[in-house]
Amino acid sequence: MELYLIRHGIAADRQAYANDQDRPLTKKGHQQTQQVAQQLHEMGMQFDQILTSPLVRAQQTAEILQAVGLSSQLEEFTPLAPGGPLGEWVSWWSQWSYSAQRNSLALVGHQPDLGDWAETLVWGGAKQKLVVKKAGIIGVKLPETETQIGKSELFLLTSAKWLLN
Repeated sequence: MELYLIRHGIAADRQAYANDQDRPLTKKGHQQTQQVAQQLHEMGMQFDQILTSPLVRAQQTAEILQAVGLSSQLEEFTPLAPGGPLGEWVSWWSQWSYSAQRNSLALVGHQPDLGDWAETLVWGGAKQKLVVKKAGIIGVKLPETETQIGKSELFLLTSAKWLLN
């Protein structure tokens, strides 16, 4: 199964919001995310489901992905909030992936967590070397079972800028 870790688009300045959770996408962030989503759609990408962080900017990013037809299934997933534990997602994934035939899943979240999760899935531990730019994507081919975490295959690491050129 393919897992796509997608960072939210460009968001409003932290200083403009008392609560970081409330920061929305900027106009530029919305436009760029829309372009990335459209490009992914034109490439034939399709997700069985999209899970998103509960933070506004991530939810807006996930809604854009859904609106262009990348998935009809969208669900908020609290462990995708900053600092969320990968183990909770692994438990969720082990049940979800075996309940039906699944091909791909998108997780919309934040850096450095998405980079750390990808490193753990591929190399067995976070080294804080993979950086997901805003509206960027990491693609990981997951192993057959969750007991093989650390044996995934990294197949995509791209920025929005690269996708749109």
